[in-house]
Amino acid sequence: MSRFSKLDNVDTLAGFRAKETELTIPNGLLKAARKSGQLNLSGRGLTEVPQNVYRLNTDAPEEAQQNVSFGASDCWWEQTDLTKLLLSSNQLTHLSDDIRLLPGLTTLDLHDNQLSSLPNALGELQELQQLRLSHNRLSSLPVEVCTLKILRSLMLQQNLLENLPEELGQLENLTELDLSNNYLQSLPCSLGCLTSLQKVSLCHNKLNYLPDSLSQLTNVKFLDCSNNQLTDIPASFLEMCSLEQLYLRHNKLCQLPLLPAPSLKELYVGNNQIELLETEQLACLRAISVFELRDNKIKILPEQITLLHTLTRLDITNNDISILPASLSLLPNLKVLLLEGNPLRGIRRDLLTKGTNELLKYLRGRIKEEPEKADEGQTAMTLPSQAKVNVHNIKTLKILEYSDKQADSIPDELLDVSADQGIITINFSKNQLTSIPPRLLQLHSSLSEINLGFNRLNHCSPDICKLPQLTHIDLRNNQLSDLPSEMKNLTKLSSIILNYNRFKAFPEVLFQIPSLETVLLGNNQVCEVDPSRLIKLVRLSTLDLSNNDLLKIPPELGLCNNLRSLSLEGNPFRTPRAAIVAKGTDAVLEYLRSRIPT
Repeated sequence: MSRFSKLDNVDTLAGFRAKETELTIPNGLLKAARKSGQLNLSGRGLTEVPQNVYRLNTDAPEEAQQNVSFGASDCWWEQTDLTKLLLSSNQLTHLSDDIRLLPGLTTLDLHDNQLSSLPNALGELQELQQLRLSHNRLSSLPVEVCTLKILRSLMLQQNLLENLPEELGQLENLTELDLSNNYLQSLPCSLGCLTSLQKVSLCHNKLNYLPDSLSQLTNVKFLDCSNNQLTDIPASFLEMCSLEQLYLRHNKLCQLPLLPAPSLKELYVGNNQIELLETEQLACLRAISVFELRDNKIKILPEQITLLHTLTRLDITNNDISILPASLSLLPNLKVLLLEGNPLRGIRRDLLTKGTNELLKYLRGRIKEEPEKADEGQTAMTLPSQAKVNVHNIKTLKILEYSDKQADSIPDELLDVSADQGIITINFSKNQLTSIPPRLLQLHSSLSEINLGFNRLNHCSPDICKLPQLTHIDLRNNQLSDLPSEMKNLTKLSSIILNYNRFKAFPEVLFQIPSLETVLLGNNQVCEVDPSRLIKLVRLSTLDLSNNDLLKIPPELGLCNNLRSLSLEGNPFRTPRAAIVAKGTDAVLEYLRSRIPT
């Protein structure tokens, strides 16, 4: 027998292969990881995680084994445990149970690999806060992952998940959850237990309903349910009071859901089957800024769209709308209006191509014409005639409307009908009122929105301050030059519209209402602004001072970091230049900050 025959079953290349694996991780990289606690092995073509990575915390480094002397900064026995391991964009097909040898990990990034399963030992990484598993081949999530009590971010998009364990609800500290682009047909009811969630993505799945338990997610600000098979939205959505952005595109919704979220700023419901917009649904959207309704089957855009005072972008592309209400032009913040693909009557095609400003200017011109054309059917969508009282609006929608009557007083019978009905919204705009109707005080316990725009008010009665539930006041196009000091008692007031009045200064009392989020003072005669007082309005996000008499913009205004929208155009100041103002709020604030003396 040959003396080499005993080696027939021995892999004589094993030693070389081990070295080859080790060589994929340079020793200097491991040495640096022991100091920093972070190891980035992304995009290295790894098919498995080298053993010396798993044992980084447990094995003494090569230098120590060779008795190499160390400087003070290189003492291997003082090196830190690994806390951040990045293994993304490799070719990993499995993860070893040896991952438990890295119990100090706070971030584990495995996205963009070929993992079809996860080891149970993952549940032993109790310090883990971020787990990124997107773009793999996972068909299930092991229950052990749900024991990671301090996990804050779980990214599972672009996998093959068909269901999730009910134990998911144990991740009580989770703030971000991405389940998009999977094959989920339902969600566990325990999802509602994740009360710390702020951002949730469920898009591109096969969901045909959402669990009622979502109502418990009162801290969620961002929710994406696009590209599913949803036919309706549960009423429990009403309780998601922190929701700011909601995506429901590409579903099977036949009506706009009721969403009275006080913080909802962006709503995307394009590519559904919505046919009708109801007043009740629109009235809920009190803070909406971006409203996408494109590619639906909407035939009528109701006058009540003008209730959306904070709206900046409206997309109704590719619907069945034939008549556009002229009152759209009264929306104070509307900057973008998209209408293509509607069978509009009475609007020239070339006008649609000139942009939003020209279109709104045209619609404003129609407002003056329409009262004369009422009998020609041009204003079929306007409010009921003076002879009628809309009892449905009063009793069901809690809206009292007496607008565009050119009346100098409000009929007592209208106020009689509304007594004890819990009226929330009043619209007495476009009349000839010279004072605020004193009988409004009978609605003091419920009234939250009042529109007295386009009247002849030359003073604002202190009585308005006896309506403590007010959140929105519209006094545009009157003859006001001051506001009563008692208005400081309106502790819930979030927006006030004072455009087209006679104010020569920023109303003093507004500085004393810290709840304010929106102040519109465009087209007045304001000649100065005090940033040292404005900065104390910490919730103020929208400020319109356009078309006033401002000769100077104080650089300190740039310190009002909460401002999302600042309108200054049309004033006689020289700096900032018009080119900077045209770039928008961020550019203006940045410029002003750069001018602050150091």
